[in-house]
Amino acid sequence: MRILFVGDVVGRPGRNAVATLLPKIRAEREIDFAIVNGENAAGGAGLTADIARELNANGADVVTNGNHVWDQRQFLNDIELLAFAIRPINLAPGNPGRGWVVIKDVLVVNAIGRTFMAPADDPFRAIDALLEQLGRDAPRVRVLDWHAEATSEKVAMGWHLDGRFSAVVGSHTHVPTADPRVLPQGTAHVSDTGMVGPRDSVLGVDKDIIVARFRDGMPRRFEVAGGPVQFNSVVIDVDESTGRARSIERLDQVIGEE
Repeated sequence: MRILFVGDVVGRPGRNAVATLLPKIRAEREIDFAIVNGENAAGGAGLTADIARELNANGADVVTNGNHVWDQRQFLNDIELLAFAIRPINLAPGNPGRGWVVIKDVLVVNAIGRTFMAPADDPFRAIDALLEQLGRDAPRVRVLDWHAEATSEKVAMGWHLDGRFSAVVGSHTHVPTADPRVLPQGTAHVSDTGMVGPRDSVLGVDKDIIVARFRDGMPRRFEVAGGPVQFNSVVIDVDESTGRARSIERLDQVIGEE
């Protein structure tokens, strides 16, 4: 099975890039299953049902989230209507939606880190508890969208789940890392996939706004940048009979350059 994981989609530029590139990549690379992180897809902050459905229609089998999952308040209700959309599994009890889904015999889990992040329950225990709950019913192919800030926490989760997940794929920072590898027990790992958003920006936001904020400390309304769009993703080849990854490779493109 060949799995594509697409980094955090930022605003309309990111959504347009997904619409342009994802169907093409699925066809050219013979992708069997695609996961897209959509937590910044609505104007750079949060997700809506309509946008989630748009990502799904353009080839995302599962849409994952992160710390901005509830930035669009209507999504608190909308997520319950979307069988393919999940939120971090280790949010406090009482949050709507769920943190995992099985589609096409693939278990996809979303978890959020705690280092340099808002308070959340223990993601390590939450995933262990899920695997214990599913037991032998858990599909062999398992992918975690590991939405965390600190690279140490990201790498630690890879080792924690080595041999129990097919892939532990980092999201959140919007900066792609150069460390994709298959760990000794067969888990593909990368600290961060990157983003699908404006290249000449600060994490997808207009660079002048962010530079000015760093210079004077004054609050400003964030606006998604324009210009060329980078499409960061990874392709993971998994042995369906064992759930072990054979390989993981970066797949990065830029569209809209002169």
